[in-house]
Amino acid sequence: MKLIFEKGAPGQGLSLMPPCDVPEITLSRPRTEPLDLPHVSETELTRHYTALAKRVHGVNDGFYPLGSCTMKYNPKINEDMASLPGFTQIHPLQPQETVQGCLEAIHTAGKLLGEITGMDAITFQPAAGAHGEFTGLLLIKAYHRSRNDAARTKIIVPDSAHGTNPASAVMAGFTVVNIPSGPDGCVDVEALRQAVGPDTAGLMLTNPNTVGIFDKNILEITKTVHEAGGLCYYDGANLNAVMGVVRPGDMGFDVIHLNLHKTFSTPHGGGGPGSGAVGCKKFLARFLPGPVAEKDGDGYRLVRPEDSIGRVKNFYGNFAVAVRALTYVLTLGREGIPEAAKNAVLNANYMMKRLSEKYAMAYAGPCMHEFVMTLQDLKDETGCSAMDVAKGLLDHGIHPPTMYFPLIVHEALMVEPTETESQETMDEVCGVFLSLWDLAHENPQALHDAPTRTPVGRLDEVGAARNPVLRYLPHD
Repeated sequence: MKLIFEKGAPGQGLSLMPPCDVPEITLSRPRTEPLDLPHVSETELTRHYTALAKRVHGVNDGFYPLGSCTMKYNPKINEDMASLPGFTQIHPLQPQETVQGCLEAIHTAGKLLGEITGMDAITFQPAAGAHGEFTGLLLIKAYHRSRNDAARTKIIVPDSAHGTNPASAVMAGFTVVNIPSGPDGCVDVEALRQAVGPDTAGLMLTNPNTVGIFDKNILEITKTVHEAGGLCYYDGANLNAVMGVVRPGDMGFDVIHLNLHKTFSTPHGGGGPGSGAVGCKKFLARFLPGPVAEKDGDGYRLVRPEDSIGRVKNFYGNFAVAVRALTYVLTLGREGIPEAAKNAVLNANYMMKRLSEKYAMAYAGPCMHEFVMTLQDLKDETGCSAMDVAKGLLDHGIHPPTMYFPLIVHEALMVEPTETESQETMDEVCGVFLSLWDLAHENPQALHDAPTRTPVGRLDEVGAARNPVLRYLPHD
């Protein structure tokens, strides 16, 4: 398929922009050469992007089981609500009295998400999950500084954590202390006890954890950190498994980020949009980035918390994502939110049981919302790796699960079906997985060559990573 820059010819074009209705401004340093833009007709333009759209694979196209990402179907009513003119045709610098409905939406969303998570205050400023991690860690730092406890410089992170956890801790100015997982995939509590001390600022953890297991020692874990004087941070990436069933705040966590673009319904993938809303207990609320929306008599207003860490994003975050989350929570309600979580867990355990007929599971069940397979034995027996199986799935119209993560599992494939897949779909997908296991034993070369039914065959991913081409250079 040609790039848009390789189509058209000089002199071709189209006019999509209306006439300029404001005074033209001449820049002090104008461009000396015209932009190198493609010259294409409207027909060529629409055909090009239609062809690109046909190559995109999303949850509307087929099974999308990325573990730790919760790529679930997002109800279209949420899109309708986020598209209402009262939400879209506003400006963040408008007087507060003219956007009372928007402020009420933010306040209500924060109140409901706080109820679900067991937190007392919420900010919607962070633009994504890792941004939320960074913000939450800044709250922890501000708390310790307010107590003149500058010795607390270390954040404890399990070896199964998302890669963004240690990265966010370092960006916030902390030193990362890595602790191992036990044979059961959970935190090694004794190793944690040895790691905590007067220099412990906090712990970063998600529960259920990255291998899809609810840590049976979670109360002991948070108690150990608190007794050492540290705070507990909850990575909300896996909240989809427990929302409405158990609250992170009740597990002993002090601050949390939510991936609204995963758990609470905004289409996730392709770089955005996202929202890493951060919730915290009351004693941390005074440090939240401001402004935040609060009730003021019969209306609402924006206020800056007294000891705010300052803004982490312009204005108030990705507002439309918060509207989608609010719609999702109001639509499902008190009964529907835990039902979605329970169905996610049921679906994951159903697939885990079926695939365990041939595939080795990294950890014994039951799992929560996702499970991890290790294909090390399959690779040793046939030479077919987790990558080969993932490529084979593409030939069946199935997006591969998360590959080679977590790093503590060799030849890992992490599968998360979410609550929105039917038993019929899961049976079909399990059948494909099992057939690929057979194919690896009968004709391993076929998997080495996969995919063969996609627009392009197997790519040189190592070469692309080591020698990326980041810009288009026109041919002379």
